[in-house]
Amino acid sequence: MAIPATDPIIVAPTNIPFRADESLDLDALARNVDRFSNTALSGFVVGSYGGEEFHMSEYEKISAIKTVTEAHAGRRFVIGGIDALSPTEAVRLANVFAEAGADMVRVRVPPANRGVNSAPIQDYFEQVTEGSPVPIVIIHQPKTQMAIDITHEEIRDLTAFGNVFAYIMSLNYRYECRMAQFVAEKVKLWTCNGTLLMPSGMIGAVGGCMLFANWGPHIARDILQACMDGRYAAAREMQERINHMDSVGMSGWGVGVQKAGLNLLGYEGTVPRRPNLPLTEPQITEMRGALIEARILNEDGTPAPQV
Repeated sequence: MAIPATDPIIVAPTNIPFRADESLDLDALARNVDRFSNTALSGFVVGSYGGEEFHMSEYEKISAIKTVTEAHAGRRFVIGGIDALSPTEAVRLANVFAEAGADMVRVRVPPANRGVNSAPIQDYFEQVTEGSPVPIVIIHQPKTQMAIDITHEEIRDLTAFGNVFAYIMSLNYRYECRMAQFVAEKVKLWTCNGTLLMPSGMIGAVGGCMLFANWGPHIARDILQACMDGRYAAAREMQERINHMDSVGMSGWGVGVQKAGLNLLGYEGTVPRRPNLPLTEPQITEMRGALIEARILNEDGTPAPQV
């Protein structure tokens, strides 16, 4: 499947299943991807924080991209996640991930404290956009949630480069609300968070990359579509019933949140790779209740239809 030509596009950090010995369970990953390929999820992001990127080797990420590509069998698309301070390294990884099957790469904006004698961020992305064999998704995701790693002048310049497909805004909505006007018209504005779906849609977001999309991609799609159609009352109703679930996802419980939610939905979420730990029973109980409130699970705890 080519990258979708119509919006909204919804992607999620792809969970990586692990066996009891902490090795990658690529068979479970393939089964999850096959099931996801029949949902509203547009594509998969392999090598992101939610997918435990900092707990995996480069070889493991490449194996995961190959597995996801084979499992979706042309029904979806794949984004490879890159978090590199060096543009030379980012270009190398873009080529490696593209060869493994990635259709795009998501490149994180380096931290703002790049140093007095560092080259401008424009130079970084000029090199990356020219050297990547696949389109780039730029993500503004500071290590500290409300920090700022990019100015409006830099957003304007970066999204003006060729080969940029989308810009993923940060959690700092107050800041990004103004920055949206500086994103080049040819570049799609994507939100980063389930709670920000409606607010982001109201400032022009036509897609999103978020943890919540692992559990409710159809709801994320519907909220953005409602905003695109000007049906704000409908968007608000959906937004209000998913906010509890998304707050659980952002609770600081770690990547075990993603895995526990998938386990409750019948996927093979498995458990985190150490030092991260699985959720406790009280945490899982709260998550189950939030999924029922969002209508992602039925009252009896079985998965609700996703249409």
